[in-house]
Amino acid sequence: MRDVAVVGFAQTPCVRETDGTTNGVEMLVPIFHEVLGGLGLTKSDIGFWCSGSSDYLAGRAFSFVSAVDAIGAFPPITESHVEMDAAWALYEAWVKLQCGEVDTALVYGFGKSSAGQLRRVMAMQLDPYVVAPLWPDSLGLAGIQARLGIENGLWSERAMAEVAARSRAAAMSNPLAQLSGPVSPEDLLDAPYVANPLRRHDCAPITDGASAVVLAAGDRARELCERPAWITGFEHRVDSPSFGTRDLTTSPSAVAAGKAAGVDGIDMAELHAPFTHQELLLRQALGLGDITINPSGGVLAGNPMFAAGLSRIGEAARRVHDGTAAKVLGHATSGPLLQQNLVCVMEGRD
Repeated sequence: MRDVAVVGFAQTPCVRETDGTTNGVEMLVPIFHEVLGGLGLTKSDIGFWCSGSSDYLAGRAFSFVSAVDAIGAFPPITESHVEMDAAWALYEAWVKLQCGEVDTALVYGFGKSSAGQLRRVMAMQLDPYVVAPLWPDSLGLAGIQARLGIENGLWSERAMAEVAARSRAAAMSNPLAQLSGPVSPEDLLDAPYVANPLRRHDCAPITDGASAVVLAAGDRARELCERPAWITGFEHRVDSPSFGTRDLTTSPSAVAAGKAAGVDGIDMAELHAPFTHQELLLRQALGLGDITINPSGGVLAGNPMFAAGLSRIGEAARRVHDGTAAKVLGHATSGPLLQQNLVCVMEGRD
């Protein structure tokens, strides 16, 4: 196995709505300049490009091809794409580096959630024969999961509000966050329901945004970054798409991915939990105990679709780069109710 590390990360501000088209170019060009410029690289120095996005979100076929305009038509590139969160594009790029074909890769994800009705768009990922024709929205489904956990004594509305309050407090140190500021759990619990037992603070906000991560192998990583975030464990697993065959109060795929990636000795974690109860569920499933979770504020402070999972890995890697953590975990999810889970463990080496 080759040593591969995250050496660079950049993201756009998380905002409720951006101007411009849905092809992502306007969001991607600035962060490409930022991440490449910070490493002293040009586009021609990147051996492999891989992206994550969704045609359903953009509302037209092959929208990711238009986004390639942000890279440019010349020189020619080697490029690939996944129709899901860009954290899975990062996995593909990691495999490409392991094969020894390239030494550097740039991975990016983008999403303009404000372009349509997100709750309706997300129904397109459901079972097309049994569930999707009913058009259940994402908040209603998450409300069912949250209620099951409450009824089984696994969490409470108070615990969920505490997650939201901690997220917004942590996001105060993140200038790119969409939601931040001090708020008490008591005040949050006075808010009305949007999908009982979920209140607005329990749900990640609709967000437009993009992010980019640069991977490098071996000596090339050491040349580019003073303290690379070396990937020491990387795994993703999937649960059944059928809700009736799953225990929605836990996540077997997260448990399996965490064990395979090796989560022992983690200092901090960035979890891709679009709902407050899912952070509580994932903390238990991954066996994270009382470590710091989402010091960036997490997706409850800003949730750019198809980039948020990649950003969790980038945010975790950033803690290794600046020396504030030695071993970190970045997590991403895709599909309804934590159906698919990816775990990336990274370490710094002195």
